[in-house]
Amino acid sequence: MHGDVMTWLVPLVSMLVAGLVAGFAAGVFGIGGGFVVVPALLVVLPLLGGTHDAIAHVAIGTSAATIIVTSIRSLLAHAKRGAVEFEVLKSWAPWIVLGCGAGVLLAGHVNGNVLKMIFAVGVALMSLNFLLPNVSSKVVSDTMPSGLVRMGIAGGLGTFSSLLGIGGGTIAIMVMTLCGRTIHRAIATASGIGTLIAIPTTIGFAIIGFKETGLPWGSLGYINVPATIAIASMSMLTAPLGVAAAHSLPAGPLKKIFGVYLVVIAIVMFRNATHG
Repeated sequence: MHGDVMTWLVPLVSMLVAGLVAGFAAGVFGIGGGFVVVPALLVVLPLLGGTHDAIAHVAIGTSAATIIVTSIRSLLAHAKRGAVEFEVLKSWAPWIVLGCGAGVLLAGHVNGNVLKMIFAVGVALMSLNFLLPNVSSKVVSDTMPSGLVRMGIAGGLGTFSSLLGIGGGTIAIMVMTLCGRTIHRAIATASGIGTLIAIPTTIGFAIIGFKETGLPWGSLGYINVPATIAIASMSMLTAPLGVAAAHSLPAGPLKKIFGVYLVVIAIVMFRNATHG
């Protein structure tokens, strides 16, 4: 009996903690929390069973599912303050969704170690935004991209984010601040972009994993339902705390700490992919 309790208690507590951290990070940095959730799930999901190769896909898909909840909650909170640029969301939406579809199809054709390698490279690139001073403080235009440029950026953002199980907030914020938007409007609008990415990615990962065998207990395709509920419920509690912290703590040191965390995660994921 004691062993059965521990079998469930360890993954449950781990998921709840991951949700608390992911929600806080989402509030502070305007991101979906995938950079916290995916590494945590790669550790926890094997405790629920499943084959080694399926775990990476389930971690990415489940991360996207948790982002639906956190990004919508964040979007509604920012919308109340009038900070969301809904015209940007409308014009980017079709290309983001198409990009997500491409990312999901690509994910369905690569094995778990390749997916981990893609995640490691993506995280390493994202760390530069947090570690390099002034990398995203320049302004190159006073209007948002349009036409083919918008199609390329939005589509690429969707593909990249769906492969990593992230909300795409970091990239979206960089693009918007380069185009003269304030950081607050950029973070607010990025929460909506997270929703646009997370919904089609979640549906896609559920579909491509539907007939797969060797999935962890409680999985619907590549979405683990118990993990989604545990992480999303906790992240909803801490996201507002993260928002408050973003306004009261110095941004510089926070960004550096998160940047170092991303570098460590990239190294761990790379080693995991090459030795897995």
